[in-house]
Amino acid sequence: MPDATFDDLPALAQHLRDELEAKRSVLIYAYNGTGKTRLSTAFKDIGKVVNAEGETTAQDTLYFNAFTEDLFFWDNDLANDVARVLRINSNSRFFAGLAELEMDNRIRPLLNRYADFDFRIDTTEWTVRFSRVVETAGTTTTVDDIKISRGEENVFIWCFFLAIVQLALDEAEAYKWVKYVYIDDPISSLDESNAVMVAHHLAQMLKDAPSRIRVVVSSHHVLFFNVLCNEMKKPRVYFMTRQRQAGGQLFRVQETDSTPFLYHLASLVELHEARKSGALYTHHFNMLRRVMEQTAAFFGYPKWHDCIKPEADDPNQTIYKRIIDLMSHGDYSLYEPREMMPENKEHFGRVLKQFITLHPFSPALFPEEAPAQ
Repeated sequence: MPDATFDDLPALAQHLRDELEAKRSVLIYAYNGTGKTRLSTAFKDIGKVVNAEGETTAQDTLYFNAFTEDLFFWDNDLANDVARVLRINSNSRFFAGLAELEMDNRIRPLLNRYADFDFRIDTTEWTVRFSRVVETAGTTTTVDDIKISRGEENVFIWCFFLAIVQLALDEAEAYKWVKYVYIDDPISSLDESNAVMVAHHLAQMLKDAPSRIRVVVSSHHVLFFNVLCNEMKKPRVYFMTRQRQAGGQLFRVQETDSTPFLYHLASLVELHEARKSGALYTHHFNMLRRVMEQTAAFFGYPKWHDCIKPEADDPNQTIYKRIIDLMSHGDYSLYEPREMMPENKEHFGRVLKQFITLHPFSPALFPEEAPAQ
């Protein structure tokens, strides 16, 4: 499909629904402020049926976005400062069947992937209480009713959502209404290593989705998005932009199967910033190779390592190619937050700088790099 432009987000949302008649999944990359969250809401609203009293009587989209997080809110027990609980909005259909489906046991294995705290859901009071095991002077104790961090809260809510997605995939009676799963930026508070784990886990779950369930995922996070592109089954992949104009704005989607992978430019900027700060981890080699693969495809190079310029002591390009090959393969490079050794940081920095200066990227994106001679 060629690039398409829409006057408003409901029109774009309807286009996505039309696309999903033929495709099982759509991935959308867009920068923050483009309208991703509002698009997910517009998509969800198309599938709602509202009666004369304004009540929603039917819907077809299970969604995760900023509004999903608002279904949970803290009661910090300001009077006694003892029993802090996370309250649940019991009026939302998101929590259908919460008591009957033993959600604690469904969420806990997911949460254990990312966090070291425990929880207990009270379906009478509609609250969640958190606890953590701590060790002090060789003695282990459990601290109850703790206030977890904002990042930990987001992880818990994400795992809650994943448990519900799994119920929908398993066609549990309470979630048979789900036709679409729409996920918008689930990892705002996760570090990069967890972002890769979340993307990998999500892709593995969705691979087994029944054919009647279609999926949309939108994100501004380059690494998360790249992992999904690599691991999901032939998704439609879009780059979304917003263009302001007199009297309104236009929303444009570009199908990146046939146009430059513009989100990889953002990935390259992210790598440049990581090199400048020195915060380089093994998964950055994965990102660099992915950018080189797409650059090679754009310029018509037969191999990705044709993007590497031979140096005087390495006429066959073997050093950089071998390093990138080694560091961009193997599970350790994806799923462990392992910082590069100093020698690999030096290699990474040299090949990244060479790559940036060798190709005609805008100098404004990399102000510290000299242009190619």
